[in-house]
Amino acid sequence: SNHMKRAFIIHGYGATPEDHWFSWLAQQLQAAGVATAIPALPDPEQPDFDRWQAALATHLGTPDAQTFYVAHSLGSISLLHFLSAARPAQIGGILLVSGFDGRLPALPVIGDFNVDAYADRARIDHAALRAMTPQIHHVISDNDRVVAPERSLQLAERLGGTVHRVANGGHFLASDGFRTLPPLWQAMRDGGV
Repeated sequence: SNHMKRAFIIHGYGATPEDHWFSWLAQQLQAAGVATAIPALPDPEQPDFDRWQAALATHLGTPDAQTFYVAHSLGSISLLHFLSAARPAQIGGILLVSGFDGRLPALPVIGDFNVDAYADRARIDHAALRAMTPQIHHVISDNDRVVAPERSLQLAERLGGTVHRVANGGHFLASDGFRTLPPLWQAMRDGGV
């Protein structure tokens, strides 16, 4: 049996695996001996719920107790739906950056992308997710203009876990100054990675 830990980093709307802090985090994980992948999800400027779920199924395979999941923004609701449907008995952990699990009242659409319609497809079983791992972490900015901090905090209440607040983090984009995200890496170290 292979006891090597694995990690997946799930990007959000309009992003690629090369963006923001994803590559930096992957480098930290790989240096720590954790096999890490950043799947490229199809048409990130026009995310299709079914196509993103199919891509996650292809890239993530079967979740297990040695696997840790990091997700940013739209990647978070997508990941939580995937795990709720896959229903693994145990996973290593879930780490959400600007996470949300339903509609964003301040952001019903982004350009041609209907955020509400996408969010409405998600079926998230918070109790099942809680049972999969004691390691759930939420990295939340106090001035996120894309995902309102209160949405991320509501998710944290429903899902449980540890909240890591970052002052003036914006939406944790490279344009907000985030090519690295040390609080997330520290949370992963604290969470057993």
